[in-house]
Amino acid sequence: MTTTIITGRLSLLWRTLFLLTLFVAFTQIGLYLWIQRSVTGHLEQMDAEILTHAATNLHQYMMNNANASAAVTPQQNTKSILLSHEAGLDYDVKAVITDHQGKPISSSPTGFLSQLHNKGLVKDLWEKYHNEQFDLTIDHRFYRAIIIKNSTHLALIALPVDIHHQYLHRFNRQLILLLLATTFILVSVAAFSVHLGFAPLSTIRQKMRNINAEQLNDRIIVSKMPRELKPLAQAYNAMMTNLERNFEALSRFSDDIAHELRTPLATLTTQTQVMLNKPRALHEYVEQLHHQHDTLAQLSVLVNNMLLLAKTEKGLHDSHFIPVDTDGIMDKVIDYYDFIAEDKDIAFKKIGHFHHVLGDDSLLQRSFANLISNAIYYAAEHSEIIIKANLIEKSTDNRNKKNAALSKPAFLEITFCNRLDDPIEPKDVAKLSERFYRHHKQNQFHSGTGLGLSIVQSIVNAHNGKMSIQVNDKIFFEVSIQLPLPQASTLSK
Repeated sequence: MTTTIITGRLSLLWRTLFLLTLFVAFTQIGLYLWIQRSVTGHLEQMDAEILTHAATNLHQYMMNNANASAAVTPQQNTKSILLSHEAGLDYDVKAVITDHQGKPISSSPTGFLSQLHNKGLVKDLWEKYHNEQFDLTIDHRFYRAIIIKNSTHLALIALPVDIHHQYLHRFNRQLILLLLATTFILVSVAAFSVHLGFAPLSTIRQKMRNINAEQLNDRIIVSKMPRELKPLAQAYNAMMTNLERNFEALSRFSDDIAHELRTPLATLTTQTQVMLNKPRALHEYVEQLHHQHDTLAQLSVLVNNMLLLAKTEKGLHDSHFIPVDTDGIMDKVIDYYDFIAEDKDIAFKKIGHFHHVLGDDSLLQRSFANLISNAIYYAAEHSEIIIKANLIEKSTDNRNKKNAALSKPAFLEITFCNRLDDPIEPKDVAKLSERFYRHHKQNQFHSGTGLGLSIVQSIVNAHNGKMSIQVNDKIFFEVSIQLPLPQASTLSK
């Protein structure tokens, strides 16, 4: 918990170094303990072999002396057990022989006996360790010792290990310095590597810091990024592309709004100034008020359309969607526009079964109205507007083609088709759904704001559907929308 809090307050660089330092420190401590134990164990094994060899030789020497002096008096027997070079005490091994009561008899070298201040030391050590090896300190010197026993005597064998203690002290000090230096080098190299690894992030940070409305075309060169950061650089470039495109669209949209509002506002201003220049007759004031009312109505329609676009582009909550009867809405809209279509001798023809779809009733009615109004505007006189419906399934890939026949329809596609009296070039088709775009064709039946198909596009997108526009042979204009079908559980409610 504490480590998490500490690392959470550190930068990514220091967090990495902190965790790496902990890991290296624990590793070095483990390595130090293992090496120390290995070296100490090796020295102890060497000491044990020397002591075992010396104990075997001394025991054999004591046995031979005991057999040779079996018929000698006790005083002579004591003198005969004096140690000599024949006892086989090599490697500066020291020995002391006592009787079973711990009374010293002889030693090798002779001065070693005087170092045993406690005369009962050998007997006490035998009762404590018997034939086991142990560490012993005499006059601030370190020994590795063992005690052996025969029928009449005890023998203390001690191997000086001062040089081993000195070696271990120097070795531990050098090993600690070496491990500390290794740790410092590893952490320094890791810090440098992490710094180099994070260096490309500073490029991205600098790019993000320089983002402004006048400089949205700046991109990161992906090829110069490390492999791990290439996805981040690609995501950044994609974000900047979307941001630049949306900002340009917003700028155009703002310009278009200003342009659309400027004309009616200028008209209202001019008309008001003209009427205020001099007194007018009553009927002139009434006529001018009618003109201003029409202009204000045009402004009201424009504002309502803009609010509708803003509402649909923010997205709708699926929980507000209900099954909507498209057949009933279509009949209602057709009846409303029927008298306008009669002026151009245009007839309506419905084909297919118009199922219920999942959506918002008022918005779908608005989209159908815009599509029919658009079709009447572009349709040639004495023609027919065909509205056909059919069920379609979700798009399937090759792996799901076997199951496509078993899948249920997911969308209702409604297509509005009419014949044009003025051909539209294919290059202009994509512009028809842009905001405030008006085709060059103008007539007395239509005076729109250029937002009709844009509103339809936004409404269809808000319903998780699709809209497509195409012109066949430059004279057959088709607009298709796909709307999701309600689930069986929704219909049952």
